[in-house]
Amino acid sequence: MTATPPPPALPEHIHWMRHALTLAHRAATEFDEIPVGAVLISPEGTLLGEGCNYNITSHDPSAHAEIMALRAAGHQLRNHRMPGCTLYVTLEPCLMCAMAIIHARIAHLIYAAPDPKTGACGSTFDILNDPRHNHRVHVYGGLLAEEASRRLTNYFRTKRGQPPLPQ
Repeated sequence: MTATPPPPALPEHIHWMRHALTLAHRAATEFDEIPVGAVLISPEGTLLGEGCNYNITSHDPSAHAEIMALRAAGHQLRNHRMPGCTLYVTLEPCLMCAMAIIHARIAHLIYAAPDPKTGACGSTFDILNDPRHNHRVHVYGGLLAEEASRRLTNYFRTKRGQPPLPQ
């Protein structure tokens, strides 16, 4: 699998990933969903769409944070293509979300925590680097990974009746 380099720790990257982490917290606390959040940012640096996991609550297996952010941006842009945009997500996207990223023509993906079970951007699968696709996405992993991983771990520990890990 292709190793994903960490993105430069630029203030705007930190800002938008923290916004995605806030959405992940909302997913867990308001909807009792797996804490994943995503934001889509225009090439000019404006927020186009945001989302958190909502698949359990909505009974919709496609309602992952990335898909929710892409849907919101598509409605705002009145277009299914989002060239030049950057998607920030707190967990490495799955196969479904990775293909949606390709179809939307997203330029950059920055994710926090790798997903060794279903990650499709270098951990388990490497769909975004498949040379058969007609679009390339620049992928960066690991931005605020510890914080995102701890949030996910504590969510599942709580579900299993275990105490959360210390901050």
